[in-house]
Parts: sequence; structure tokens; C-alpha cells
Amino acid sequence: MKILIADDHAIVREGVKQIVKTLPEVKQIDEASDGRDALSKLTNTNYDLAILDISMPEITGLDLLQHLKNQNIQTRVLILSFHPQEQYAVRAFKLGASGYLSKDSAFEELAMAIRKIAAGGKYVSAAFAEKLLFNEVSSVNLQLHESLSEREFQVMIMLAKGKSAAEIAAEIFISDKTVSTYRARIMEKMQMKKNAELTIYALRNKLIE
Repeated sequence: MKILIADDHAIVREGVKQIVKTLPEVKQIDEASDGRDALSKLTNTNYDLAILDISMPEITGLDLLQHLKNQNIQTRVLILSFHPQEQYAVRAFKLGASGYLSKDSAFEELAMAIRKIAAGGKYVSAAFAEKLLFNEVSSVNLQLHESLSEREFQVMIMLAKGKSAAEIAAEIFISDKTVSTYRARIMEKMQMKKNAELTIYALRNKLIE
């Protein structure tokens, strides 16, 4: 099995690598320190599994999932993130992820998740599966950002991080005018008027660090 570990923190990559090394079926482990490096490796190498962080420089984990989907790259993906599963897991699965683990519980479950995903299954923690089962992550309880489309959510996170319209346009290959259109939709759906409100909301809901 060939695995790619993508995370911008070297200590996290090393910790994950030590766990992955204990699996006898793993024959190759590569690393990427940011999203752009990860995308390049995923485009040029047939990995069986990619373990991706969400909050990476250049290209985020969710953006990587979208790229893989657009390019029909079949690599299975396990998202490993500091963000709670309630915030990002459903969105990640919609984009094609096969598993999602929070880093605070990952090392006990990582080997189990890898094996299940490698066998063609999907993996979420027992606690999150229970919440889904009892409908605690349902349309009734959706937070404001859950009403956003994938692209609107992507732009919202960038705005919350303080990026300008020009920076966002250059990063996701759309025009400044289109960014402004997205921003208007986002503000309407989020019931907000200023970018600073988006930042406060994103921090409170652990959507950005």
C-alpha cells in the first residue's frame, strides 16, 4: 500500500508516519508539507490512500478533495484535522472523503481507519456516528454556514482569514467580480454585513485557527 501524508506541521507528519509504519501492508510512505505539494504528488503518483489535513497553506484539504473529484483521481482520502468532526466531516464526505478523524483522537484509531478505508469502507469515530444516528447533525440543527454551497463556503473561509477579493480570485481562478458576487450571497445567507463578522463566526465555530 502506498500512502501520502500531507500536513504543514512536521511533528504531526512524523507522528502519523510512526503509526502508519506499524502496518505491514504499507510499502511506501511519502510526505507533503502543503496543499500544492500534495496535489502535485497525488496527480503524478497512484496512491492507495492520502491522509490530509484540512488547514494547509496554498490549497486546503477540502480544496484538494475538490481537485481530486474534478480530475477523477481515485485515491481514497482520510481527513485528519484539529477541527471537530461536526464542523467539517459531512462536507468532506460530500466531496468524496472516505474517512474523517480529529487529531485529538486519531492515534488510537488511525490504524483501524486506514485498514477499513483500504478495504473499501468509510470511517468516522463512534461518537460522531452516534450523533448522526440520533440526528444531532441534521438539517434542523444546521448552523448558518451549512446553508452555503461548497464554493461559497470556500470563499467564506478565505474572507474570514482576511484575504482580499483579488487574492481569492487569483487562488481559485475566478474573477474579482465573481468573488464579489459570492461575498454578497454569503453575507445574505450568513445574515452579516462585514468581513469581521465572518472572522468572529469562523473562530467561534472552529472553522479557522
